Amino acid sequence: QVHLVESGGGLVQTGGSLNLSCAISGIDLRDHDVDYYRQAPGKARELIAQGRKDGSSTYVLYSVRGRFIVSRDDAKNMVYLQMNNLNPDDTATYYCYIRDWGGYPFWGQGTQVTVSS
Repeated sequence: QVHLVESGGGLVQTGGSLNLSCAISGIDLRDHDVDYYRQAPGKARELIAQGRKDGSSTYVLYSVRGRFIVSRDDAKNMVYLQMNNLNPDDTATYYCYIRDWGGYPFWGQGTQVTVSS
């Protein structure tokens, strides 16, 4: 069974940084892309960035480009989201996401990020 556990969220002031971690078990990370999403209160869940199995990354959400960095440690089955220069608009619950070989989606439980002004 695939299992994802996020950690690293918290309360930070504007301009601060956080490093989120996603621990993945039950699947070989080397064979799969991993996505990071976030969902702010009252808003739809949105795709932020993709950490691809070839080592590249794509930042889908324009507002995080240049501030967020996705990285992977396939040997540890870990994915990270380094978030810099945070602002209140980044306040949300952050999720990592993966699909297995059959296309079935798996989500972590989410980690809360709150940025104070």
